[in-house]
Amino acid sequence: MSAAAHDHDDVLGDLMRGSLDHCVKCTICEQYCPVSAATPLFPGPKYAGPQSERFRTDEDSVDHSVDYCSGCGICTQVCPQGVHIAEINSRARAKLKRDDGVPIRDRIITRSEILGRLGTPLAPLANATLRSRPLRVLIERGLGIHRDAPVPAFAGRTFRAWAKRHVAPVPTSQRVVFFYGCGADYYEPRLAEMAVEVLEHNGFVVDMPKQGCCGLPLQSSGLFDEARRFVRKLAHNLAPAVRGGASIVAVSTSCSLMLKREAIEILGLEDDAELRLVSGRVRDICEFLVDLHDEGRLRTDFRPVEDHVLYHAPCQQQGHGIGKPALDLFALIDGLKVVESESRCCGIAGTYGLKREKYQIAMDVGESLFKQIREVSPERVVCDSETCRWQIAKASGLPSVHPVEILHRAYGLSDGPGGSAINSDS
Repeated sequence: MSAAAHDHDDVLGDLMRGSLDHCVKCTICEQYCPVSAATPLFPGPKYAGPQSERFRTDEDSVDHSVDYCSGCGICTQVCPQGVHIAEINSRARAKLKRDDGVPIRDRIITRSEILGRLGTPLAPLANATLRSRPLRVLIERGLGIHRDAPVPAFAGRTFRAWAKRHVAPVPTSQRVVFFYGCGADYYEPRLAEMAVEVLEHNGFVVDMPKQGCCGLPLQSSGLFDEARRFVRKLAHNLAPAVRGGASIVAVSTSCSLMLKREAIEILGLEDDAELRLVSGRVRDICEFLVDLHDEGRLRTDFRPVEDHVLYHAPCQQQGHGIGKPALDLFALIDGLKVVESESRCCGIAGTYGLKREKYQIAMDVGESLFKQIREVSPERVVCDSETCRWQIAKASGLPSVHPVEILHRAYGLSDGPGGSAINSDS
């Protein structure tokens, strides 16, 4: 391990262990953990986190059960003592991968930007491969990606290409920076376009600087050094655009949480000045729009939207600590019937549910959500996270859309429900 990596671990260790002794073994995290309830392979966040951490050293191996933690972060959210349980588990998993090695599968599926660049020009062939049952079986046997795992289809074009051609409206003094992420760039470019149009409708000039992967998939698989390189590069690209005070508005709740907090807390990058600048400016798009409304600056010229939807707030969105701003926005739209999800997690957890050995766990975790969807029978499911939308669409057979798509319709910027901006393999 490099000296730099060791320094990062020391900083992170101080942060995590600073909260460790606050654990009073109340088992609240155990009660809320969706994974331990679905499989005996994960003994629970208290055991894998603060309890086991007391016995870990640089020399001792980590209990392999920690690899079954999905990293949803619910345990940290519900801990009444403020223990960083999910972050402790993430650090332990990184040490496990460092000791045991990382499977080639994990190194492939965590390179979302590379996959996007390779798959986009070959979209028809790539999508046909992902739809082919025999080929998916071979991929499962060869790489360990489950044959039924929800994988999105390549759009065949990128949002970035659209952004370069896009003609902005008359310039104003209001500017925002749009962080669209790999998911919107390669799989859901129409969603990103809708987000820009909604922001422009509210009088903003939208800056779209060069971007790249935030490093979250790498971090989630324990590849901390690689994740640090990606997030540093991204922060370096975004920082110049926000030095004048602009906010960074994001449509991916997981990628924005990575910039807001996780890269600093988990990867130990609190000394990176550019990341610090960027992290303080990142806003979820629904959070941003609700704040505009509270200030009396949001355009509320919404048309009625006759639709019946179920709204699911994903784990990463809950980790922002901003409530559920999408529901506040939906309350401004006449005709929209919204049922709130009673489930805390859909199970996918980024790349977790793609893996052969974890696919069924992910489906079992999400079953309460899928059951509610079947009972409610909405026309579509609304969710802020791209991987959660892909999981929900595959499991339910219904279109799953970002809240921006509902707002886009309500503003009269698109006609009819339009299904979804997702190109899903469902």
